[in-house]
Amino acid sequence: MHSAEQKSSRTVIFISKGTPNDDEFVLWLAPRLEAAGYQVFADILCLEAGDRWRKVLTGTLQNRAAKMLLCCNDVTLNKDGVQEEIGIASDLVRELADPNFIIPLRLEPYKKVFGIGELQWVDFSDRWAEGLNRLLETLEKQQAPCDPERPTISQHWEQYRKRASIEVKNEPETLTSNWLRIVEGPSFVRYFKASGVVSRDALRNAVKTFGYPAEVYNQGFFTFANCLDVVEHFGGTGRFTLAFETGVMEFVQEGLIDDYGLYRREASNFVMSMLRLAWNNKCKALGLLEYKWSKASGFHATKDVAPVGKKFSWGRQGDKRSSMLRNIAKGHVWQYGISAQPAFWPYPHLKLKARVLFAEETNGEAGPAIDDKKRQHRLRRRVCKGWRNKQWYGRQMALLELMSGESAFISLDVASDASFTLDATPIPFTMPVTTALPSILGDEDEETDESTIYASRPEMEEVE
Repeated sequence: MHSAEQKSSRTVIFISKGTPNDDEFVLWLAPRLEAAGYQVFADILCLEAGDRWRKVLTGTLQNRAAKMLLCCNDVTLNKDGVQEEIGIASDLVRELADPNFIIPLRLEPYKKVFGIGELQWVDFSDRWAEGLNRLLETLEKQQAPCDPERPTISQHWEQYRKRASIEVKNEPETLTSNWLRIVEGPSFVRYFKASGVVSRDALRNAVKTFGYPAEVYNQGFFTFANCLDVVEHFGGTGRFTLAFETGVMEFVQEGLIDDYGLYRREASNFVMSMLRLAWNNKCKALGLLEYKWSKASGFHATKDVAPVGKKFSWGRQGDKRSSMLRNIAKGHVWQYGISAQPAFWPYPHLKLKARVLFAEETNGEAGPAIDDKKRQHRLRRRVCKGWRNKQWYGRQMALLELMSGESAFISLDVASDASFTLDATPIPFTMPVTTALPSILGDEDEETDESTIYASRPEMEEVE
């Protein structure tokens, strides 16, 4: 693409800034540039939830930016992300043959930085209004793309300002994480090795059909199971002997480098994989529906576990709450679920991730899950955006209490005589500060958003 064609496809004024030190200035500047007819990009607002922020920033700067406004003070210019953007912009100066592509905005005196040291800045250090006038003159003189007849000012700038101005109180607040602490586990991890020649495929098949978690390694496998469990299941595949057993946390932290060339990271991965398998086995045994997402399996409530529209009580202490795990919205059945990712730092735990799976609605019940990732994503955006944090938390708690039953723990069997025991309630933590926002939600308020409770009514179909 020629330089002239490249410039014609570039319509954005890109603001390179530091977070949070430049936020106030950018919130003031951006809507004023838009009022003058410019299209503005700044990460403070233009990145949506779920965006890969660095990829979006880089792509916008490389492919859409007509000018880069660089906020200049020592703190900002020392940030790695800003320096990376300066490097990209310096390449664009040559590519676009535009020596004025980078326009420094002097917010306060700063030390010269390689790549912009000789550029003439626009001074905002004294009065922002005077700096704005000079900047508008500069942009007009350099013929930056502008449409003053049809200015578009995003309402989100002011909304963000209001959110950022929420009062923070110097009072601690107890919050709930999405971590389940592992309170107890098996004492040993064992490695069983084939005494003779065993087909690799046969070994894998035997491990796959084993009732307890196991992981193939060389001519054997890791497991938490005991010798009797192994002999009973693997006897038809070959003869396996116990090559070693070691403490689980010792294995995770040190590996087995000398005898087996197994480094700590690989050893930890084996244990995490078996713990994940134990979680999956537990979910399947409870009748939850497995759906394979891009990086992990999610386990979702089904009609046998949670009828459409039914509220499930949760909360073992204090006031009881209730939450739905399946309902109809936008002509589809949504089914709440979770994935679990094991971790050992800073202490052994499972990290939960909320999932929502959509299926076509047929006669008030779910058909097969929609197998189109884009449709799943669009439905999550339409239906779940109305759910508040306490609703997400309530659904998680309801599902965890279904898994734990009357117990305060969830047990994951890994052998006939061993299991991992998890707290059924996520770990709480204390924040040193809190906000002035209200945090009161009554039981009857749990399912008041129209996208979940009333969406099946024709007059509500268009409610977002």
